[in-house]
Amino acid sequence: MAIRTTRTTDGGSTLTGPPGVHPVDGLLPPVKLFTTGLQHVAAMYAGVVAPPLIVGAGVGLSPAELALLISASLFTAGLATLLQTLGVWRIGARLPFVNGVSFAGVAPMLAIAKEHGPKDALPVVFGAVIVAGILCFLAAPYFCRLIRFFPPVVQGTVITLIGVSLLPVAVNWARGGTPGAPGYGSVRAIGLAALTLVAVVLGNRLLRGFWQQLSLLLGLAVGTLAAFPLHLADFGSVGNAQVFALPSPFHFGAPAFDAAAIVSLCIVMVVSMTESTADMLALGRIVDRPADERTLAAGLRADGLATAVSPVFNGFACSAFAQNIGLVALTGIRSRFVVAAGGGILVLLGLFPVLGSLVSLVPAPVLGGAGIVLFGTVAASGIRTLAEAGLESGANTILVSVSLGVGIIPIAVPTFYDAFPEAVRTLMHSGISAGCVAAVLLNLLFHHVGAARRSPTAEAAGAAVSTATPS
Repeated sequence: MAIRTTRTTDGGSTLTGPPGVHPVDGLLPPVKLFTTGLQHVAAMYAGVVAPPLIVGAGVGLSPAELALLISASLFTAGLATLLQTLGVWRIGARLPFVNGVSFAGVAPMLAIAKEHGPKDALPVVFGAVIVAGILCFLAAPYFCRLIRFFPPVVQGTVITLIGVSLLPVAVNWARGGTPGAPGYGSVRAIGLAALTLVAVVLGNRLLRGFWQQLSLLLGLAVGTLAAFPLHLADFGSVGNAQVFALPSPFHFGAPAFDAAAIVSLCIVMVVSMTESTADMLALGRIVDRPADERTLAAGLRADGLATAVSPVFNGFACSAFAQNIGLVALTGIRSRFVVAAGGGILVLLGLFPVLGSLVSLVPAPVLGGAGIVLFGTVAASGIRTLAEAGLESGANTILVSVSLGVGIIPIAVPTFYDAFPEAVRTLMHSGISAGCVAAVLLNLLFHHVGAARRSPTAEAAGAAVSTATPS
């Protein structure tokens, strides 16, 4: 399948595919498929390994068991991404949509570990994750009907919040990744992040065609090479890694089912479904294939099925990775097969831990420098959507301002909701979900309740939704 390169107005280019084929369904040559897929893996790798690292340390796993948990997360993230991009029956969004381990479940899983003790914690966690995944799968066709409450003004607000809420993650990476670790916040770490950021920006500005679309990967390579003389990277992890390891089903014990644990993980899953819905809407706009109810339902089914199956291979709940949406926007490569290639690479990293250790050579400051570009690109996409949403309306202006404010609260003050019940904390600790709920409720108030339903603004909002979600 031939791929055409179209020059954009800013001097860049995007791969548009052969005539009559949507760019999302375009297939790149093998070398380009692999390299662009590897970019997606590099962008998400830290996010995939962080939850098992934190949970594994919380339950007191040995280094060997911790390595197994990380490999399991990479393996299951790859399977989930393949399911989302390629699709089976009515399962999978069939968009360049990356799935990985949800960070939203880390706090509840640590609470479960504290309550049940290290020995029994993981079986209880896995049992709760299985039930939460089944809930997501069964609720998908009903949850996706919420799309009519996501007109462009809500979509733009949530997309902006996705980028803004991820930027502190990039800043933390730029400082070294782990507060208190040697060199955290040092001039070397921040300077390395700045070098990577400059390399990505210059690559995007000076290169053309396919090389321009590899600017992120090239920036990561420049930053990683510069890290060695600064003693911020080493090959120690490569020498200690296993070459090959098959996933061992229920390695940590058969799943156990605890009511309190199930409720807490089901709440997390509802939050993840909200974020996945917002992410699919954002991605649909970026790739010019708006996500309708059928696409959302298929994507949520994939989330649910992947989550339910993941514990079999010692993995956790799977949901959308927003940072990869920024990569799609940055590179202009909209092919879902590129992300599928990334999913295949993740599966190999899970089966061959030595390969995963090579990817882990990329230091946190390097990821931070690249992350500022990626996450900022997501926020810029949201601002572009808001510009098209009709902010001359006073109601829309209030909706955006209040929702952004509510969404930024947990980003600016992470302890703001610590005195609230656990269910509230789970929902509101995420700036994305908090802002999303606020935007949906305000949209209901201004455009769907009472006389507002018959106002010109409400009619315009409804027309915008119809345009954004074709049948």
